[in-house]
Amino acid sequence: MLAPVFNEIAARVMPDVRLLHFVDESTIKNTIAAGHLQKATMRQVIRLVGSSFDAGCDAAMITCSSIGRAVEMAAELHDQPVLRVDRPMAEKAVATGRRIGVLATLPTTLKPTAELIARIAREQGKEIEIVENVCAGAFDAVMAGDGATHDRIVGEALTQAMKDVDVIVLAQASMARVLATLPDGAVAAPVYSSPELGMVHARDVLRGLAR
Repeated sequence: MLAPVFNEIAARVMPDVRLLHFVDESTIKNTIAAGHLQKATMRQVIRLVGSSFDAGCDAAMITCSSIGRAVEMAAELHDQPVLRVDRPMAEKAVATGRRIGVLATLPTTLKPTAELIARIAREQGKEIEIVENVCAGAFDAVMAGDGATHDRIVGEALTQAMKDVDVIVLAQASMARVLATLPDGAVAAPVYSSPELGMVHARDVLRGLAR
Protein backbone atom coordinates (compact mmCIF):
# COMPACT_ATOMS: atom_id res chain seq x y z
CA MET A 1 0.00 0.00 0.00
CA LEU A 2 1.34 3.41 -1.02
CA ALA A 3 -0.48 5.50 1.59
CA PRO A 4 2.62 5.81 3.86
CA VAL A 5 4.71 6.99 0.89
CA PHE A 6 2.30 9.78 0.03
CA ASN A 7 1.77 10.69 3.69
CA GLU A 8 5.52 11.19 4.10
CA ILE A 9 5.79 13.37 1.01
CA ALA A 10 2.74 15.43 1.99
CA ALA A 11 4.21 16.03 5.45
CA ARG A 12 7.21 17.63 3.74
CA VAL A 13 5.72 19.53 0.80
CA MET A 14 2.28 20.51 2.13
CA PRO A 15 2.04 19.86 5.89
CA ASP A 16 -1.14 21.91 6.21
CA VAL A 17 -3.08 19.63 3.86
CA ARG A 18 -5.16 16.70 5.13
CA LEU A 19 -5.09 13.51 3.06
CA LEU A 20 -7.87 10.96 2.72
CA HIS A 21 -6.97 7.63 1.11
CA PHE A 22 -9.55 5.71 -0.92
CA VAL A 23 -8.15 2.24 -1.61
CA ASP A 24 -9.75 -0.34 -3.89
CA GLU A 25 -7.39 -3.15 -4.82
CA SER A 26 -9.84 -4.50 -7.40
CA THR A 27 -8.97 -1.71 -9.83
CA ILE A 28 -5.37 -2.86 -10.32
CA LYS A 29 -6.00 -6.58 -9.75
CA ASN A 30 -8.78 -6.72 -12.35
CA THR A 31 -6.67 -4.72 -14.80
CA ILE A 32 -3.77 -7.13 -14.38
CA ALA A 33 -6.03 -10.16 -14.76
CA ALA A 34 -7.62 -8.80 -17.93
CA GLY A 35 -4.40 -7.44 -19.36
CA HIS A 36 -6.04 -4.08 -20.06
CA LEU A 37 -8.25 -1.44 -18.48
CA GLN A 38 -11.85 -2.66 -18.56
CA LYS A 39 -14.98 -0.53 -18.68
CA ALA A 40 -16.14 -1.85 -15.31
CA THR A 41 -12.88 -0.69 -13.75
CA MET A 42 -13.23 2.71 -15.39
CA ARG A 43 -16.66 3.07 -13.83
CA GLN A 44 -15.27 2.07 -10.43
CA VAL A 45 -12.49 4.66 -10.67
CA ILE A 46 -15.05 7.32 -11.55
CA ARG A 47 -17.14 6.28 -8.53
CA LEU A 48 -14.10 6.49 -6.25
CA VAL A 49 -13.30 9.99 -7.49
CA GLY A 50 -16.89 11.02 -6.84
CA SER A 51 -16.71 9.53 -3.35
CA SER A 52 -13.62 11.59 -2.58
CA PHE A 53 -15.44 14.80 -3.46
CA ASP A 54 -18.53 13.69 -1.54
CA ALA A 55 -16.21 13.30 1.47
CA GLY A 56 -15.16 16.93 1.15
CA CYS A 57 -11.89 16.69 -0.76
CA ASP A 58 -10.85 19.72 -2.82
CA ALA A 59 -8.87 17.65 -5.33
CA ALA A 60 -8.48 13.99 -6.19
CA MET A 61 -5.23 12.31 -7.20
CA ILE A 62 -5.14 8.79 -8.61
CA THR A 63 -1.83 7.08 -7.87
CA CYS A 64 -2.05 4.14 -10.30
CA SER A 65 -0.72 4.64 -13.83
CA SER A 66 -2.48 1.54 -15.15
CA ILE A 67 -5.84 3.31 -14.92
CA GLY A 68 -4.79 6.68 -16.31
CA ARG A 69 -7.44 6.73 -19.04
CA ALA A 70 -10.18 6.40 -16.41
CA VAL A 71 -8.67 9.35 -14.51
CA GLU A 72 -8.98 11.57 -17.56
CA MET A 73 -12.60 10.47 -18.01
CA ALA A 74 -13.33 11.30 -14.36
CA ALA A 75 -11.75 14.72 -14.79
CA GLU A 76 -14.28 15.56 -17.48
CA LEU A 77 -17.15 14.83 -15.09
CA HIS A 78 -16.08 17.07 -12.19
CA ASP A 79 -15.37 20.75 -11.72
CA GLN A 80 -12.78 19.99 -9.03
CA PRO A 81 -9.27 18.97 -10.09
CA VAL A 82 -8.76 15.26 -10.85
CA LEU A 83 -5.04 14.58 -11.17
CA ARG A 84 -2.94 11.80 -12.70
CA VAL A 85 0.02 11.22 -10.42
CA ASP A 86 2.24 10.37 -13.39
CA ARG A 87 1.63 13.37 -15.66
CA PRO A 88 4.15 15.75 -13.97
CA MET A 89 6.77 13.01 -14.22
CA ALA A 90 6.02 12.45 -17.90
CA GLU A 91 6.16 16.19 -18.62
CA LYS A 92 9.53 16.50 -16.91
CA ALA A 93 10.91 13.52 -18.83
CA VAL A 94 9.87 15.03 -22.17
CA ALA A 95 11.47 18.34 -21.16
CA THR A 96 14.70 16.60 -20.12
CA GLY A 97 15.69 14.38 -23.03
CA ARG A 98 14.86 12.85 -26.40
CA ARG A 99 15.58 9.17 -25.66
CA ILE A 100 13.37 8.26 -22.72
CA GLY A 101 13.58 4.95 -20.88
CA VAL A 102 10.40 3.65 -19.23
CA LEU A 103 10.71 0.96 -16.56
CA ALA A 104 7.71 -0.94 -15.20
CA THR A 105 7.06 -4.14 -13.33
CA LEU A 106 3.81 -4.76 -15.22
CA PRO A 107 2.95 -4.50 -18.94
CA THR A 108 -0.41 -2.98 -17.95
CA THR A 109 1.47 -0.07 -16.37
CA LEU A 110 4.18 0.24 -19.01
CA LYS A 111 1.79 0.82 -21.91
CA PRO A 112 -0.28 3.70 -20.46
CA THR A 113 2.86 5.42 -19.14
CA ALA A 114 4.60 5.21 -22.52
CA GLU A 115 1.43 6.41 -24.24
CA LEU A 116 1.19 9.39 -21.88
CA ILE A 117 4.80 10.38 -22.57
CA ALA A 118 4.27 10.06 -26.32
CA ARG A 119 1.10 12.17 -26.14
CA ILE A 120 2.80 14.92 -24.16
CA ALA A 121 5.66 14.96 -26.69
CA ARG A 122 3.15 15.36 -29.54
CA GLU A 123 1.40 18.17 -27.67
CA GLN A 124 4.73 19.95 -27.32
CA GLY A 125 5.86 19.21 -30.88
CA LYS A 126 8.92 17.26 -29.71
CA GLU A 127 10.38 14.16 -31.34
CA ILE A 128 11.30 11.50 -28.80
CA GLU A 129 12.23 7.84 -28.68
CA ILE A 130 10.83 5.61 -25.94
CA VAL A 131 12.82 2.62 -24.69
CA GLU A 132 10.51 0.23 -22.82
CA ASN A 133 11.52 -2.39 -20.26
CA VAL A 134 9.40 -4.67 -18.06
CA CYS A 135 11.21 -5.86 -14.96
CA ALA A 136 10.07 -9.48 -15.16
CA GLY A 137 9.41 -11.10 -11.79
CA ALA A 138 9.61 -7.89 -9.76
CA PHE A 139 5.86 -7.46 -9.29
CA ASP A 140 5.30 -11.09 -8.29
CA ALA A 141 8.14 -10.77 -5.79
CA VAL A 142 6.81 -7.68 -4.07
CA MET A 143 3.28 -9.12 -3.95
CA ALA A 144 4.75 -12.18 -2.24
CA GLY A 145 6.38 -9.95 0.36
CA ASP A 146 9.88 -10.29 -1.12
CA GLY A 147 10.79 -6.63 -1.41
CA ALA A 148 14.50 -7.39 -1.67
CA THR A 149 14.06 -9.38 -4.89
CA HIS A 150 11.82 -6.67 -6.34
CA ASP A 151 14.41 -4.02 -5.55
CA ARG A 152 17.24 -6.12 -7.00
CA ILE A 153 15.42 -6.73 -10.29
CA VAL A 154 14.48 -3.08 -10.70
CA GLY A 155 17.97 -1.96 -9.68
CA GLU A 156 19.55 -4.21 -12.30
CA ALA A 157 17.27 -2.78 -14.97
CA LEU A 158 18.15 0.76 -13.94
CA THR A 159 21.88 0.15 -14.07
CA GLN A 160 22.05 -2.24 -17.06
CA ALA A 161 19.04 -2.04 -19.38
CA MET A 162 18.87 1.76 -19.33
CA LYS A 163 22.49 2.62 -20.08
CA ASP A 164 21.94 4.58 -23.31
CA VAL A 165 18.97 6.80 -22.50
CA ASP A 166 18.79 10.50 -21.65
CA VAL A 167 16.27 10.14 -18.85
CA ILE A 168 14.53 7.27 -17.04
CA VAL A 169 10.90 7.13 -15.91
CA LEU A 170 9.66 4.70 -13.26
CA ALA A 171 6.15 3.77 -14.33
CA GLN A 172 4.99 2.65 -10.88
CA ALA A 173 5.06 4.71 -7.72
CA SER A 174 6.19 1.64 -5.78
CA MET A 175 9.46 1.52 -7.75
CA ALA A 176 10.72 4.85 -6.43
CA ARG A 177 12.16 3.32 -3.25
CA VAL A 178 14.75 1.39 -5.29
CA LEU A 179 16.75 4.55 -5.97
CA ALA A 180 17.73 4.78 -2.31
CA THR A 181 19.27 1.30 -2.49
CA LEU A 182 21.69 2.15 -5.30
CA PRO A 183 25.13 3.70 -4.77
CA ASP A 184 25.75 7.27 -5.92
CA GLY A 185 26.52 7.42 -9.62
CA ALA A 186 25.15 3.94 -10.36
CA VAL A 187 22.65 5.42 -12.80
CA ALA A 188 24.05 7.99 -15.19
CA ALA A 189 20.74 9.38 -16.45
CA PRO A 190 18.31 11.35 -14.29
CA VAL A 191 15.54 9.14 -12.90
CA TYR A 192 12.01 10.46 -12.33
CA SER A 193 9.28 8.81 -10.32
CA SER A 194 5.71 9.93 -9.84
CA PRO A 195 5.11 10.30 -6.07
CA GLU A 196 7.24 13.38 -5.33
CA LEU A 197 6.55 15.21 -8.59
CA GLY A 198 2.86 14.35 -8.44
CA MET A 199 2.48 15.63 -4.90
CA VAL A 200 4.34 18.86 -5.62
CA HIS A 201 1.96 19.44 -8.52
CA ALA A 202 -1.03 18.70 -6.28
CA ARG A 203 0.28 21.26 -3.78
CA ASP A 204 0.49 23.88 -6.52
CA VAL A 205 -3.03 23.06 -7.71
CA LEU A 206 -4.41 23.42 -4.18
CA ARG A 207 -2.62 26.72 -3.72
CA GLY A 208 -4.23 27.93 -6.93
CA LEU A 209 -7.67 26.99 -5.62
CA ALA A 210 -7.03 28.99 -2.42
CA ARG A 211 -6.34 32.23 -4.26
